[in-house]
Amino acid sequence: MNAFLPADILIPLVEDMEKWAVIACDQFTSDPAYWARVDKTVGEAPSALRLILPEAELGSPQEAQRIGEIHRTMDSYLDKGLFKTYAGAFVYVERTMHNGSVRKGLVGMADLECYDYRPDATSPIRATEKTVTERIPPRQRVRRDASLELPHVLLLCDDEEDALIGPITALRDSLPKLYDLELMEGGGHIAGYLVDGPAAADFQARLAAYSRRCPEKYRDLPGAPMVFAVGDGNHSLATAKSCYEELKARDPEYANHPARYALVELENIHDDSQAFEPIHRVVTHTSPEALLSALAAWCAPEGYPVRWFAGDEAGTVYLDRRHSQLAVGVLQQFLDRYLQDNPGEIDYIHGDRELEALARQPGAVGFLLPAMAKRDLFRGVVADGALPRKTFSMGHAREKRYYLEGRKIK
Repeated sequence: MNAFLPADILIPLVEDMEKWAVIACDQFTSDPAYWARVDKTVGEAPSALRLILPEAELGSPQEAQRIGEIHRTMDSYLDKGLFKTYAGAFVYVERTMHNGSVRKGLVGMADLECYDYRPDATSPIRATEKTVTERIPPRQRVRRDASLELPHVLLLCDDEEDALIGPITALRDSLPKLYDLELMEGGGHIAGYLVDGPAAADFQARLAAYSRRCPEKYRDLPGAPMVFAVGDGNHSLATAKSCYEELKARDPEYANHPARYALVELENIHDDSQAFEPIHRVVTHTSPEALLSALAAWCAPEGYPVRWFAGDEAGTVYLDRRHSQLAVGVLQQFLDRYLQDNPGEIDYIHGDRELEALARQPGAVGFLLPAMAKRDLFRGVVADGALPRKTFSMGHAREKRYYLEGRKIK
């Protein structure tokens, strides 16, 4: 059976979809002014804002009260008939960014029986980066008693031939349009189209064939092949998985419960609009000379070239490819071990100039990492397991997913 399936998708029947759609709860966590503006924009209108807890509020004194309000609002929206249900369907999504590129995706549900976020997972759906299990319990408090879920998880496929989503794009003009709107706070434009009936069945057939080919695609690598990788929202998907496992442990009948599944958006990493940006490393409050000397043992003549900066000095190290499929994998392994026994604090930096500026301060050394090639994401996870934290970034904060669709989980 496929790990990504059609779902009974809820679309809100509201007058102002611009006020309904809000960005993923894990964005702008250190910018309360952003969420204050969103709250003011929404006002009293029905909105996904009333169904989520911005993660800036996790651990706050008002958390418990807000979660209770969220659960009551979910029930209220359902009781008022605020949603129209599209049974056994997908939603094809086109998101237009500020640079004019169009990111294409397909909303459906992931089977949580096929997902494992542990670093040594061999499941069809896997995390791309290490899951911090301590981040799951606070999110469980939101999901446990929720009657609805709204997705901001992005699931990725490694589909160079565009065999999965491409044929749906070709059908777009014949598909019923479900929504078409500008997203608040500079989020760009988005439109969604209904995919059901024969179009959904054809996609399922293509996905089954694609899944069967995956073992052949990665036959040259150690490790078990996979079908999908979680590109964004892994901790939210891990929360859905852990809540489902709790239900299943209490009653095996929950294996067929709606909570076995989680609504996600599937995207193709080979879509032209997908840009993987590197996340650089800087170590401060350390001895650059000692750190670079220790790093020499992790280098080899034909290794990955990585530029380093320390004060007014700069150079290139060649990181030994035997340690990882990715340069960041070698560097992160070294830094984790080195900083266990030596002084230093690591930080993760977006932007080449920002990295070089930070590396000029006394007691600092920075490493300018290359952008990860799209084809290396799946290969890295298959060969090495979950990638090091902060391996890559998929776009900027305002390009993250906005909540639009929903699904009942009770």
